[in-house]
Amino acid sequence: MCYAIPGQVVALDGRIATVEYFGERRQAYNEFPSLRVGDFVYAQGGFVIKVVPPEEAQEILAVWKETFFELQEVDLRLARLEVEREGVERRVLRILDKALEERPLSKKELLALLGLQSPRERELLYKVANFLRRKYHGNATCVHGILEISNFCFRNCAYCGLSTHNGSLWRYRMSDEEVLEAVREAVEVYGFQALVLQSGEDPGRSVEELAELVREIKRRHAVLIFVSFGEIGLEGLEVLYEAGARGILLRFETSNAELYEKLHPGYNLSQRLAHLERALELGYIVATGGLIGLPGQRLSDILEDILLTRALSAEMYSFGPFLPHPATPLAFSAPPSPSLVLNTLAVARLVDPKNAKILITTAFETLDPRAREIGLLSGASSLMLNVTPLRFRPHYALYPGRAHEEETVQEQIAQTLRLLRSLGRAPMDLGV
Repeated sequence: MCYAIPGQVVALDGRIATVEYFGERRQAYNEFPSLRVGDFVYAQGGFVIKVVPPEEAQEILAVWKETFFELQEVDLRLARLEVEREGVERRVLRILDKALEERPLSKKELLALLGLQSPRERELLYKVANFLRRKYHGNATCVHGILEISNFCFRNCAYCGLSTHNGSLWRYRMSDEEVLEAVREAVEVYGFQALVLQSGEDPGRSVEELAELVREIKRRHAVLIFVSFGEIGLEGLEVLYEAGARGILLRFETSNAELYEKLHPGYNLSQRLAHLERALELGYIVATGGLIGLPGQRLSDILEDILLTRALSAEMYSFGPFLPHPATPLAFSAPPSPSLVLNTLAVARLVDPKNAKILITTAFETLDPRAREIGLLSGASSLMLNVTPLRFRPHYALYPGRAHEEETVQEQIAQTLRLLRSLGRAPMDLGV
């Protein structure tokens, strides 16, 4: 998964490879000195991660060729802007027409879209977002795996089930051997080309130990590794990059500094942003975003979160609903409505139509079981499947009732492929 479809290198310019997929050309950063024009490769997140033998590539492409164009037809039909405009305020129509013309929207206009309540107006917003997704990203949907290697965390965030507030949580830390076996299964058995390694801020594993784990994974497998270990220090980012990590998933949670400090006592937003800025400088693919529906959060805060994500040059936008754990101080705070989450995803697409890969989070799937389908039809283009071994998965208790806690990887893949086919999407990553 991100069952990346192999593409053929048609041009090389320094370290930039131009890769062709069924007539579509995209660029990817190449770290293989021996790569040549004509080679077949897998590319993920804008990086060439593996050179594929020609026979293997041709066999895969032969299987996909007919299906690929059939899927494109379905996606094109679903992305058409055939929506009844009656009952939609002229002001909303003007804003959405402006978005379709790719003229910048003002903060006032974006706030108006974020706050839409009318079902008909929201439907039109989602259609416009989906149209722009189709225009710039085709029918590609990136599907990464996420492996939760430890639920230890020394932070006291006011909503998170991994925090020190949750004294009843059974804590686990997968051994290096267990992590390597889970990665082997994800890559060799299930075909994942990109994996997120995630944990709480675990004092039981040093940055050097994490780096050695990443290094060993890269020795064994051609896979794009994202790290998601919280704030590991600016030097730690460099150590992990040198070990072979090429992506980072680190949400800033909220762009409101005062609200951030209330949610994360003893920590500040500037420290978080320094990590993200340094990661970008080092060359990481940045995945970040915020929580939707935080207590005390205003619509203007959510908009600033979207704009900050763009300013950070994030490739992946990760926005999910606030779902507090019952063992935390914010236990009795209400989650947001699914419509506010969809509005946020759609506005994010309008803000960054060309570059953003917008993720459907597990939290959104927990809030609404239709999240994947309705999110993918509202401008989103990325999914994550949980490849954590089932014996550990329920204990990564960020919030109660987490989606997919009891599903095997094979079951998740089968469900995902059925959904993607029904929507005309291909599980692939065309690079940058």
